Amino acid sequence: MSFPIIPFAEGEALLDWIGLTQALAVGHTLPKAEIADTFLYRTPDTLLNRAAWIDGLGLAVKSATVFPGNPAQGKPMVNGAVSLYSDSDGMLEALVDFHLVTKWKTAGDSLLAATRLARPDSREILIVGAGTVGRSLRDAYGAAFPQAHFTVWNRTRANAEAMAAEYPGMAVADDLETAVRAADIVTSATMSTEPLLKGAWLRPGQHIDLIGAYRPDMREADDDAIARARVFVDSFDTTVGHIGEVKIPLDRGVISRDHLVADYYQPAQFLRQTAEEITLFKNGGGAHLDLMTSRYILDRWRAAR
Repeated sequence: MSFPIIPFAEGEALLDWIGLTQALAVGHTLPKAEIADTFLYRTPDTLLNRAAWIDGLGLAVKSATVFPGNPAQGKPMVNGAVSLYSDSDGMLEALVDFHLVTKWKTAGDSLLAATRLARPDSREILIVGAGTVGRSLRDAYGAAFPQAHFTVWNRTRANAEAMAAEYPGMAVADDLETAVRAADIVTSATMSTEPLLKGAWLRPGQHIDLIGAYRPDMREADDDAIARARVFVDSFDTTVGHIGEVKIPLDRGVISRDHLVADYYQPAQFLRQTAEEITLFKNGGGAHLDLMTSRYILDRWRAAR
């Protein structure tokens, strides 16, 4: 049996952000995914498996090993791959680099939401967090908003300066409140457990994109921000009850369940209604998005052969 092993650089050279958002949109017209996560532990190491099956698209298992001691030996902490299987016969079709799938899935998820929720005339985009995901967001948003001016804010200014140096014209913000108030789109990818973004800073017409929080105790925006905005998620199944960004305000009674307007499986509702409303999107990830992204990568790989 022969199947491709798709490494990061060779795979990425074939991809484009708008094409990925189209693939994600099509993936959500298919039957709803079955998903499951499993964890194995050997302190301090972890094996994470995220599996998804979408009728008509196939199956994927995304495996990641997390070995915190690796960086001291000059090795990456996180390693892994996505095993992609045929929908028709279950045969292994490809092994795709873990980091390639994760990068494009994460930023592509947010970009699809922005193309539906952000104002098309958005010109000022603020990236909160100057890490690897922040750089992916700059690339992704730049594809859909080519006329936009980008600013980056980071707790450690030196890291923001290093990121800005990689993108000509990108500015560095010193004060987060001032930067948020000036932005048309705010996209945040931090590891914060306490809210960084305040609802009092938001203004009509903005789009807020929240990526960083992935645990029940993590969040990037405060209760006021959630309450003021029309809130959307990529999947109700992977966010409600799982991620602090929506779980905490729901548990506190700050919002009710119907405050969450739609997920991607409800495209008719997943839209901005007025130019003045504030929209907020919670990017939860999920194995179904890994599957859609891996299938897009394999399709592009095959088309290039």
